[in-house]
Amino acid sequence: MAEALWTWSDLVAAAEGEADGADPGAITNISIDSRGIGPGELFVALKDRRDGHDFVSNAFQAGASAALVNRDYVRQPGDGVLLLVDDTLAGLERIGMAARARLSSEARVIAVTGSVGKTTTKEMLRACLARLGPTHAADKSFNNHWGVPLTLSRMPADTRYGVFEIGMNHSGEITPLTKMVRPHVAIITTVAPVHLEHFSGVEEIAAAKAEIFAGLEPGGTAVLNADNEHFEFLEQQAKAVGATICSFGASPGRSVALESVQETAAGSEVTVRLKNSAGEKLITYALSLPGRHIVMNSLAVVGALHAVGSDLETALVGLSEMSAPQGRGVRTELACPGGSVLLIDESYNANPVSMQAAIELLGSVPRDAYPRRIAVIGDMLELGEHKKRYHQELAGPVSQAGVDLVFTAGSIAKALYDALPENRRGGAAETAGGLEASLLSELKAGDAIMVKGSNGARTFELVAAIKRQFGD
Repeated sequence: MAEALWTWSDLVAAAEGEADGADPGAITNISIDSRGIGPGELFVALKDRRDGHDFVSNAFQAGASAALVNRDYVRQPGDGVLLLVDDTLAGLERIGMAARARLSSEARVIAVTGSVGKTTTKEMLRACLARLGPTHAADKSFNNHWGVPLTLSRMPADTRYGVFEIGMNHSGEITPLTKMVRPHVAIITTVAPVHLEHFSGVEEIAAAKAEIFAGLEPGGTAVLNADNEHFEFLEQQAKAVGATICSFGASPGRSVALESVQETAAGSEVTVRLKNSAGEKLITYALSLPGRHIVMNSLAVVGALHAVGSDLETALVGLSEMSAPQGRGVRTELACPGGSVLLIDESYNANPVSMQAAIELLGSVPRDAYPRRIAVIGDMLELGEHKKRYHQELAGPVSQAGVDLVFTAGSIAKALYDALPENRRGGAAETAGGLEASLLSELKAGDAIMVKGSNGARTFELVAAIKRQFGD
């Protein structure tokens, strides 16, 4: 039996709601998806893209113990215990804040934002902190207006370390979320041209990311990328709320400075120089994930671990044991006639920075094992008026990485295809589905293929098609 997350009386009080029905017993989980819910769980009927109230009865049929609903919801035959509130999102937020408030004074909470690397950094922290004590972190990329309070609401009372990812598409979205999370450490991985169609420029994006400091606990620490051109601005914003600054980067003089990187069969071995009140010391650790961008994310992790006073030697072992999050560099060897194909799945979202990192990673695949390199690139969305230029500029990284063939999916990515020399053009289509046949017919033993695009480009469909082609 799953451990109790909330007693019913505490949950009702946290939501500031009214119970309709008898006490259903302990609540073991909170969910917004009626399809995978079960006994002991609370279904939250959010009004988002679809109205969750339409699925309340489905949740009870699946075994849910209770449902959080708006007061105007009309009870249906077969419905169980209801928790009535004026607005379900506001009720979920209150539950999340109550979960944060009940943590012990020794618990430490870390929040991560940035234009790229949020989820990977969050997962790296989870892997490290789980070696030290009870750790709670967001599922998938639950980083928006409902994902953050949902993650908070699921946090057990005995959590020692909480790790939260906070994202945004517009100014003003991070502030209410960080005020719910109330982190002791706030990480900004980097600032880059992402969601540009909603901003006047990258400077405005930097200001939006700096909103994370609005919820920082007194005496908290800001972990900032000193190699980013917006570092000084972010540093000023953090200092304005009294934060201690932990800088990280590849240059000497940072709080966490990269000393060396040695590639290994599993990933890499990294040495950093950590500056603290006692002086400086060198720390070496292994990474199970390849790529320069992973190395840089790990520097932020070291800074955050140090800021919460963790045992670095014990915690950093977690970095040697983790696997890539889904759609963020997962490598799969697929058997085929004559050998195998290496599939690198980077299909979870894309922007110019992450796309260049993925192309560079493809270029690092040894040719003795996989002689031919193929990149499948879907549209990078929300880039504003210069969207075609950002795609065209990928021709340089493609050449530098020694990519042999490029396939593009989407009308914007076609700008890259047109910028390539004829011998690098594999195929282009308006949609991922339209690209499938020509792509699959090209693949053969000895190919390393990387697939990446914004979620709206649906390049994940091509990942699934490649796996079907080779029977994975």
